[in-house]
Amino acid sequence: MQYIYAFIIGGILCVIAQILIDKTKLTPARILVAYVISGVILTAIGVYDPLIEFAGAGASVPLTGFGYSLAKGIEESVASDGWLGAFTGGLTACSAGIAAAIFFGVAMALARRAFSK
Repeated sequence: MQYIYAFIIGGILCVIAQILIDKTKLTPARILVAYVISGVILTAIGVYDPLIEFAGAGASVPLTGFGYSLAKGIEESVASDGWLGAFTGGLTACSAGIAAAIFFGVAMALARRAFSK
């Protein structure tokens, strides 16, 4: 059932984004930023933790999950390091994912370039 819950929640997040793209004049970049900010806000008010427990990857993989990771990293870092953690916690929590995205993006670009000739 966990896979079905992940599919449903992830699908709902994607449907909402598609509706915003189709029915509003918001640019995709603004919608992406809104998703990250909504992940932070939903984490701050305590709504996103139960959603992660329920849907797993369906809630943690989309951009709202990135906002959740930022907020959780800041929350944990502030608890351990004080107010300095507000500036370092988000970077620490998300650095591995960002580094992996950059690495694999560059690797795929180089592979594409090498095999397209």
